[in-house]
Amino acid sequence: MQSVTAGLAIVAGFGAVALVVARLLTPVVASAGAVGARIVAWRAPLTLLVAAVATAGSLYFSEVAHYIPCRLCWFQRVAMYPITVIALVGLIRRDRGARWYVLPLAAIGLVISGYHYLIEWMPSLDTGSCALFGPSCTDIWFRSFGFVTLAFMALCGFAFIIVVNTITFPALAQANPTSTPTPTPTGATVEETS
Repeated sequence: MQSVTAGLAIVAGFGAVALVVARLLTPVVASAGAVGARIVAWRAPLTLLVAAVATAGSLYFSEVAHYIPCRLCWFQRVAMYPITVIALVGLIRRDRGARWYVLPLAAIGLVISGYHYLIEWMPSLDTGSCALFGPSCTDIWFRSFGFVTLAFMALCGFAFIIVVNTITFPALAQANPTSTPTPTPTGATVEETS
């Protein structure tokens, strides 16, 4: 299970980076904008998918694998679990504004998981307060592929959620005046060449 969830985290992290690169390349490479726009059109289901998988994974590791969450792991859960609920309600209601409710939680979670991942590699930066309430935040249950830890998985999930919910591809619609809108599951439209 560790390798599967580590692989999914790497995919999420790569997806976030790929979307940013596609956005940066959009003025130069129109197909990058087209691909990015099609992915972003699915932002609500993708947000729900990433948050639900992260939630299920964290529950698996604590309840089935019996990895005791540290204090920072709990804070990351406090940020991720509501994202799952908000994304589900937003998807059901087709509320494109739901992404703005998700972003503050994802940003807080990103900062916490980034710090957590940093102190896993540099334990000297930890103040030791984490160990007062459970396992130390510098304890590492596993490292898949030599670098993927639970904190890294959370970091990738939060990063993907932030990127997919903030990035836009407006140049695509302006650069393609003969396009027709195609509805998407989120109620948004993607410009498609006729």
